[in-house]
Amino acid sequence: MAQQLDNSSFLFGSNAGFIEDLYARYLDDPTSVDGSWQQYFQSLGDDAETVLAESRGAPWTPSNGFDLEDEYEILGSAANRATEIAVESGAEQQDVRAAAIDTIRALMLIRSYRVRGHLKANLDPLGLEIPKEHPELNPTTYGFAESDWDRKIFLDNVLGLETGTIREILAIVKRTYCSTIGVEFMHIQEPDQKAWIQERIEGRHKEISFTDEGKIAILRKLIETEGFEHFLNVKYTGTKRFGLDGAESLVPAMEGIIKRGGQLGVQEIILGMPHRGRLNILTNVMAKPFRAVFSEFQGSPANPEDVEGSGDVKYHLGTSSDREFDGNNVHLSLTANPSHLEAVNPVVLGKARAKQSQIGEDVGGQVMPLLLHGDAAFAGQGIVAECFGLSELKGYRTSGTIHFVVNNQIGFTTSPKYSRSSPYPSDVGKMVQAPIFHVNGDDPEAVCHVAKIATEFRQLFQIDVIIDMFCYRRHGHNEGDEPAFTQPLMYRTIAQHPTTMQIYAKKLIAEGVITEKDVESIIAEFKDYLEKQFETATSFKPNKADWFEGRWQGFERADEGARRGTTAIDVDELKAIGHKLTEVPEDYNVHRTLQRVLKSKKKMIDTGANIDWATAEALAFGSLLKENVPVRLSGQDCGRGTFSQRHSVIVDQVTEGRYVPLNNLEGEQAHYEVIDSLLSEAAVLGYEYGYTLAEPNALVLWEAQFGDFANGAQVIIDQFISSGESKWLRMSGLVMLLPHGYEGQGPEHSSARLERYLQMSAEDNWQVINCTTPANYFHALRRQIHRKFRKPLVVMTPKSLLRHKQAVSTFDDMGPGSAFHRVLYDNEKLCADKDVKRIVLCSGKVYYDLHARREELGTKETYFLRLEQLYPFPYQALEAEMKNFKHVEEVVWCQEEPKNMGAWAFAEPHLEQVFENLKMKKVTRPRYAGRAASASTATGLLKKHNLQQKALVDDALGVASE
Repeated sequence: MAQQLDNSSFLFGSNAGFIEDLYARYLDDPTSVDGSWQQYFQSLGDDAETVLAESRGAPWTPSNGFDLEDEYEILGSAANRATEIAVESGAEQQDVRAAAIDTIRALMLIRSYRVRGHLKANLDPLGLEIPKEHPELNPTTYGFAESDWDRKIFLDNVLGLETGTIREILAIVKRTYCSTIGVEFMHIQEPDQKAWIQERIEGRHKEISFTDEGKIAILRKLIETEGFEHFLNVKYTGTKRFGLDGAESLVPAMEGIIKRGGQLGVQEIILGMPHRGRLNILTNVMAKPFRAVFSEFQGSPANPEDVEGSGDVKYHLGTSSDREFDGNNVHLSLTANPSHLEAVNPVVLGKARAKQSQIGEDVGGQVMPLLLHGDAAFAGQGIVAECFGLSELKGYRTSGTIHFVVNNQIGFTTSPKYSRSSPYPSDVGKMVQAPIFHVNGDDPEAVCHVAKIATEFRQLFQIDVIIDMFCYRRHGHNEGDEPAFTQPLMYRTIAQHPTTMQIYAKKLIAEGVITEKDVESIIAEFKDYLEKQFETATSFKPNKADWFEGRWQGFERADEGARRGTTAIDVDELKAIGHKLTEVPEDYNVHRTLQRVLKSKKKMIDTGANIDWATAEALAFGSLLKENVPVRLSGQDCGRGTFSQRHSVIVDQVTEGRYVPLNNLEGEQAHYEVIDSLLSEAAVLGYEYGYTLAEPNALVLWEAQFGDFANGAQVIIDQFISSGESKWLRMSGLVMLLPHGYEGQGPEHSSARLERYLQMSAEDNWQVINCTTPANYFHALRRQIHRKFRKPLVVMTPKSLLRHKQAVSTFDDMGPGSAFHRVLYDNEKLCADKDVKRIVLCSGKVYYDLHARREELGTKETYFLRLEQLYPFPYQALEAEMKNFKHVEEVVWCQEEPKNMGAWAFAEPHLEQVFENLKMKKVTRPRYAGRAASASTATGLLKKHNLQQKALVDDALGVASE
């Protein structure tokens, strides 16, 4: 028995599950396994069960985390060939079996290095984390004593070897998986992807190899990267720059990605990155003039002085440029971003998708997203996982992103053991089976090598890939920070650690590639160049702002005034589009309820009356599509619509086939894309914002399931949508559809937090509307396209009004002569203007509650005015509507929201200004009618809601409360 156990020691650890499965198959049908395994199980005889039980260990023995699979059936076939060769050589049966077992054991050892080799890799340049030994990487686990290491074993060309010794195997697998590169790829389920990585990195002659010219090019980039940081430190000591010191290998690696990408068909790279190292990327990769950066350090603006806006700190700014390598031109676009780490990721992805859409279908290889990350942020920020969730979804795929993690092994002051539960920051990428290349940042050749492999992998398989570069942060979080307060041991080591450039220069000098004198000459030459750039910085003037280039040519800054645009449509065109919306192929099995909806919609189109909200929206979309303007709508459940109102996609009840009427209009049209998104707000909204940055000639909309849920994307709203034009001169025409209205549905289904958007409204940064008619919504959507500028549009969309009998429009409201109305007057004039005593101003759904109550009371002396657009505030339009009512005794502002929410705080000072401009006789301030201030947006009790609603409406109309 002891002998059997000795012969079976290779069964233990990661191999036990695999062998147990083979044995079960053998017991069921001996011919179902290879002959070598048949012989082996026969040799164990009655002891087989005991041996396998021993291999499993006790029931409470912890699992090692994976089951060995043999997807290529390599183990059995190789063992079978080993058996055949041994038999042909005339070996004894015992030797034949030993040869087969040797082969199986050796292949299992190789596989363990593929799975676990990274655990022994030399990744930390500071040497603070000593790689730990793992029993599954020890040959003795597989029954190989050191005396067996020189015995020839048949390998069947695994590792490129027909036969090899354990010593030879270890040399190859350690070089491949345990050097300054550690690879994780065995979690990938696609065999062709795993096979490609193995073929690319395993075996003889797969070493990292650069020509002398290539090595000197890497050294030059390191000198320029380090030299720039040192120069800034000398000239602007203590000034924040968030330098790349300690991670300099990033720059030559970036150059390698651009070069290899260009060779493989990449025409454009969209970049996103944090602030650390940004100045170096801007200059040494993006070719922004050094004098421009020095000028910004001296306090000069990044844009011409005649361009308005707040601007931003220099390490948040983006730029674009063209780089040429080997005759291949690659356009680079670095996206501006805030300090909110990882928030830029979906913006980059959206830009990339828009660029790909402009070229055509299946062109992902031509436009590549490249995202740089910090280790703590990559592991800690949930938006990273959200973006991985988008990566393979229809409507969001960008054919793979290269993720480059600059692993400083610290986050501000927090060590990795306190900032993540996983071994590596890159582990989140395993959710999409992305291959991960860990690499030591002090080995620039290894970093450039994996950058090249990652680029090739992305171009071939068009999925995400991760580079995790272990490095360090030579200074604190910023250059004025003291890191030794919290990491004294790390920073004592860093203080004594030579720079990457010094280490690499010493290596090349030792190899005879370059002399020490030549290195000093390159350093001095670059320093002189920086000095000359510095001298010219004081006179540097940016010659133009770059916001109206490329797809943005022909656009201009927004003018003042009504800015209605030409949004009316010929009635015959509306009817033609409308009829197509109601047509479905004859063989389609439409849901019974939807059949009634389509029949009702057809009646609307035939009569040109009672056009509801969803139909007006579809007519707006369809009319733009017919004008060759693409329309893209995404959000949770937006195809059907949260409230079953839209039905953009008609699903066959038998086949689940999908029919999209808006893509089947008559004649030539653009494409309508409607996408039910994953359950994310931040990533999806950021994605659509990014799309609008690259494509101003499409109507792009994001719809929240309820407006309340948009606060899950607050960072995107605050840092990008509301302020991007002011900070970075980046226009966006994004439309946000936010269902809003008080119908007794509780705190999370009532308010889109209108007050937050109004609080952020300034400097003509966007538009906020709260429409009461389908026609006005129709014009607002078309207005987004039919003007020479772009502004985000925030729409408080209705819920109950979607089916309200009075919330309807006619074709005349959309036809010739019609336009968007910022202020809508009362539909019914019940008395002469001079007899009106009270004006009630409101916005949105509450108008219909007021209207119904006034009708019930028979009041004739109250006049309603609706503010359809709240920002920019419609001074002109409101004053025009109120000029005949200077005599009124009272002006009331009525809203459904609590007093500390809604539009009241925003509207009150503007209304006072209107009253002053009009020289109102009896009114200087509006009176408030609405809910009392509240911590929660709404009550969850329907009875209480109804009482509150009745009270606020009565208050507005001057009716004493009961």
